Amino acid sequence: MGSDMAEKGLKVFRDPAYRLIDPVVRWLILLKIHPNAISTVGFVTTVVAGLQYHQNHVRTAGVLVLVGGIIDIFDGQVARKSGLESKFGAFYDSTLDRLSEVVVFVGLASLYNTFRADVEDVAMVYVILMALGGSLMVSYTRARAEGLGLDCKVGLMQRAERVVLLGLGSAIFGLAWDGLVLDLIIIIVAVFTNLTAIQRILWVYRHGKGVPLE
Repeated sequence: MGSDMAEKGLKVFRDPAYRLIDPVVRWLILLKIHPNAISTVGFVTTVVAGLQYHQNHVRTAGVLVLVGGIIDIFDGQVARKSGLESKFGAFYDSTLDRLSEVVVFVGLASLYNTFRADVEDVAMVYVILMALGGSLMVSYTRARAEGLGLDCKVGLMQRAERVVLLGLGSAIFGLAWDGLVLDLIIIIVAVFTNLTAIQRILWVYRHGKGVPLE
């Protein structure tokens, strides 16, 4: 049961969410909005979120992280339902997703290094770097596994979970209780992204051990 939870994460909400947004997806297709344009808008939204973290507007940043994550759902759905799926589109979307995470975590690091410059806050910059590294490793391990023909989607702290946890936590709590909640959220992301990356390495080991390269 624990393994099933680790594989599903927020995916249990995926089908209801897709049904909910389907009218908007059809409207975007009717307007002939290209999925790559939607990906670009989502990326720009997340860049603004990073800037809002940098400027100490944590709640606004959280809302924009969530909006960027929602937009990221639309591009894939529009691509699939309009028949505009392409290898470049998938590559472009994934690349912008990684850049978005870099921008958000750099914005957070700037927040702690500029507006919250106490010793313990500067120490959090290193935790943010761990969260960034873990987030990128979660994506890299899946991409590398797929390149080897393995569909590796295990782990609790995938992109959707990171977006919801960081975005919702920032939007609701901001820097409440002297930023304690935000500290805790970042620590959770740092720990569980790296654990997810390790989990994926072990998964690939179990499923790829002894399998020759083609």
